[in-house]
Amino acid sequence: MKTAPLYGAVQDDLSRVEAVFDEIRAANLGALSQMLGMVLGGGKLMRPGLALLCGRFGTYDLDRLVSLAASVELLHTATLVHDDVIDRADTRRGRPTVNSAFENSTTVMLGDFLFAHAANRAVETGSLRVVELFSRTLMIMARGEIRQDLAAYDSRQTIRDYLARIGGKTASLFATACEGAGEISKQPEEQVSALREYGYNFGMAFQVVDDILDFTGDEEEMGKPVGSDLMQGTLTLPSFLLMERSPNGNPVEAYFKAPSPEKLQAAVKMVRESGAVEESSRMAKDFSARAIDALSALPDIADRETLAELARYILDRQS
Repeated sequence: MKTAPLYGAVQDDLSRVEAVFDEIRAANLGALSQMLGMVLGGGKLMRPGLALLCGRFGTYDLDRLVSLAASVELLHTATLVHDDVIDRADTRRGRPTVNSAFENSTTVMLGDFLFAHAANRAVETGSLRVVELFSRTLMIMARGEIRQDLAAYDSRQTIRDYLARIGGKTASLFATACEGAGEISKQPEEQVSALREYGYNFGMAFQVVDDILDFTGDEEEMGKPVGSDLMQGTLTLPSFLLMERSPNGNPVEAYFKAPSPEKLQAAVKMVRESGAVEESSRMAKDFSARAIDALSALPDIADRETLAELARYILDRQS
């Protein structure tokens, strides 16, 4: 789906965010420019879109909001670059990763380069609160990634561990995009808090759906194999729910103890047939509903309905 139906009044303004990425690419030459071309631009620009939309409930200072939106997307992209190194991934969304074409050490430095640009754009907003949000969010995201890496192939985790992990890795950045926009646009604190609540629950729903698609999605559309999370030793909500229902001898634990393609296929099949996917979908809908409920504190303008539609849209996405 193209972004036009999704982002309403700010659709045209998103081109300003993409122009920031063009500027970064143009300012660098050779291999660095090639690497930047592999990771910058494209995609739905979900986080920048939310940042711009949330800024419309106050003073819409586009220059500062674009800096925020670019900062958030650059931070997100940097984490993906590092994730691909950690996961030894050759593709992402069907496209070659940087570490598939360059040395891992070089790819890590690219991630660091993007972190630096993200921080610089946060400073450009002229808001100390946004800079504090940026630094705190980076720490939260890093903690979530560390927690995930240390728990790889560990079946002793709980759903509470999972929710804390995705709250840090995914939802925190959505929350920062929305809260930062409220701050930049000089909205009342009640609205800023509501935007943060919306962003956090939006991010939780987004990640739960992503984890469902890892079991049910189309490999070609997603650009990655079904069961990728289990292949990396990562437990997600559908797996946790299966393990709760079948605590003894379930195929997820069997796969973690001695990974093989056959055991992975058995685990994916049982997750699909156990009702865990449907229960996970209900939890995603609950997070989406919480996000929409948070919008009641905002002025009743068209942009509020656009945000609500986005919270509903992510439940039906296929990639």
